[in-house]
Amino acid sequence: MRKLGLLGAAAALIALLPAAAGSAPASGDWPLFGFDAARHNASPDTRLNARNVGKLTRLQVALDGTVDSSPIVVGGRLIVTTTYGRTEALDPATGKVIWRFTPPSYASIAGSARITNSSPAGSSDRTAVYAAAPDGRIRKLRLSDGKVLWTTTVTRDPTHEKMTSSLNVSRGLVIAATGGYIGDAPPYQGHVVTMSERTGRIAHVWNSLCATRHALITPSTCGSSDSAIWSRNGAAVDPTNGTLVVATGNAPWNGSTDWGDSTIVLSPDAARMLRHWTPVDQANLNTTDTDLGSTSPGILAGGYGVQGGKDGKLRLLQLHRLPGVNARAGGELQTVPTPGGSALFSVPAIWKGKWVFVSSGGGTAAWLLRGGRLHGVWSNGTGGTSPVIAGNLLYVAGSDAVHVYVPTSGREVAALPSGAVHWQSPIVAGGRVISAEGNANDHATTGVLNIYR
Repeated sequence: MRKLGLLGAAAALIALLPAAAGSAPASGDWPLFGFDAARHNASPDTRLNARNVGKLTRLQVALDGTVDSSPIVVGGRLIVTTTYGRTEALDPATGKVIWRFTPPSYASIAGSARITNSSPAGSSDRTAVYAAAPDGRIRKLRLSDGKVLWTTTVTRDPTHEKMTSSLNVSRGLVIAATGGYIGDAPPYQGHVVTMSERTGRIAHVWNSLCATRHALITPSTCGSSDSAIWSRNGAAVDPTNGTLVVATGNAPWNGSTDWGDSTIVLSPDAARMLRHWTPVDQANLNTTDTDLGSTSPGILAGGYGVQGGKDGKLRLLQLHRLPGVNARAGGELQTVPTPGGSALFSVPAIWKGKWVFVSSGGGTAAWLLRGGRLHGVWSNGTGGTSPVIAGNLLYVAGSDAVHVYVPTSGREVAALPSGAVHWQSPIVAGGRVISAEGNANDHATTGVLNIYR
């Protein structure tokens, strides 16, 4: 892997892969965490380029809550969910609030440790948004005015099971996953819930512990605990077949009912588990609090995926050829270190089906998938959260700025000043860069949203 500064001129850039699963986003939209249901973190929007991105000016919008997640843009409206469940629509040009939904539980939990880091999701028809709150409910809110269209409970114990991961939408279903609160206080079980977009009715539930039980369970009734699904992605959708791909955190694993520290492939409606990958050192990961599920698989072309973890390793997998529901472990194709060998809490950006961009606390790096192997292209020592691509540029939110790079060379073309970030990652929509600041674990009821325009 060549270090930043040793590369020549960047290669010419080509168009991105189309958005996966569901209807394609309208021009100027960023409707889901990761842009599309596959969580590629890549948009084809080319309005910003290396010549004009550095000329953007920063508008700081004061909010009545911390957005420790990523915003979305749907139908010309900027949507955010704050850590205590308020979901708000803003004008992306001015930052003015258009409507605000406050869950009934807000007054009783504001300022407490009951938080959410879930990013909202736009509906398939772009007339509504789905939002999570710490009360364990998913709500469909009308895009025009924030009116609640339906409400669905996805956990029987919201005091232990946290709405951590971002919501997703695919094939007429809303997809949610649960994790646990900081400190890993049992009992809880990571699970995936699919709901009808139209009615909110639960279609299926897959529990990563007590996996033979196919409904919402009271956490205390399962003999195993944890296995949080807590990465930023939650459930990603494989664009070739619609299957759901998730990663679980620390918990027991037995290859039948308990699936801690594993990459899991589910049917498109989460009715069935199809395949898995579990590292051979799963037991050690569990006992040392080294969650595999601190991040999620990035889905590449050809059925490949990359899975990181707290252990500072990035593994190349063949997602379409993983073993079924059994006790086989191992089988990764390749292992490379994460940037700086640091624990990975962000998720990769996947570009053109073959480029992989990863940011950790130790830096940012790029690989190219060629011949069934990852080949390092560039790296630097500037860390950040989940990277995103828009058109011809790579954006990484760091400790004091959103860094903007040429993807093929790593040459920095701009640094947009910002405050400290935690789970946030930027989005790029309508010629603007939008990113929030702050840390949900500070339990603040105020926050800052940056709009670079």
